[in-house]
Amino acid sequence: MPRIITYNVNGIRAAMGKGLIDWMKSAKPDILCVQEIKANPEQVAIFDFEEMGYHHYWYPAQKKGYSGVAIFTKIKPDKVEYGCGIKEYDDEGRFMRVDYGDVSVVSVYHPSGSSGDERQAFKMKWLGDFQQYIKKLRKTRSKLILSGDYNICHKAIDIHNPVSNAKTSGFLPEERSWFDGFVGEGFVDSFRHFNSEPHQYSWWSYRANSRAKNLGWRIDYNLVTENLTGSLKRSVILNEALHSDHCPVLLDIDF
Repeated sequence: MPRIITYNVNGIRAAMGKGLIDWMKSAKPDILCVQEIKANPEQVAIFDFEEMGYHHYWYPAQKKGYSGVAIFTKIKPDKVEYGCGIKEYDDEGRFMRVDYGDVSVVSVYHPSGSSGDERQAFKMKWLGDFQQYIKKLRKTRSKLILSGDYNICHKAIDIHNPVSNAKTSGFLPEERSWFDGFVGEGFVDSFRHFNSEPHQYSWWSYRANSRAKNLGWRIDYNLVTENLTGSLKRSVILNEALHSDHCPVLLDIDF
């Protein structure tokens, strides 16, 4: 039964300096989808991953020290697909996919719009294009696990202060409406499938001691197509992992 973990590491070299490798040894992901690697593989001690038995696939951004995704997997995939074929997104290293039989696992890093109107517009365009891309992909790959940082809190329960953040990027009505529509096309939020409790977050600002006070946002998800619902076994947020301003989100699934 594969254990899939999604983790925005906010710089893989920094995370490795904070004990990422030892954490991987204890958490034992079969497939680790990471986002915001901010590095090329030649800048990283990849031997550490190989020594643990991982095949590793990297899709860094063109811009140095920015964005990028990777997948570390103990199960050798049948196929690795880099990017979604749209240059403005692929230049930022936002999407990669590995196939295992009839199941595909994706590591995806949705843009943030928090730096201003231009990036918010880019984010909204990406969301529409991503939805269309996934719709088309499902015609040939019907069993999908989309793991990553979505940079959106879906519902009020997913953010520490929904009222004061109502006009903040990541919790805007149009972003949440997009999430409704995307999930409504046949996806399950695997964490919420098992857990309906409030105060469950995967990201905390570095400001104002937010993490210690658990003033967080749940923006990291393992979304699965509805045809995999019966295979879901467990999903938990691993909020004791301290290598990033995000924490990992685990999914045990039988495929």
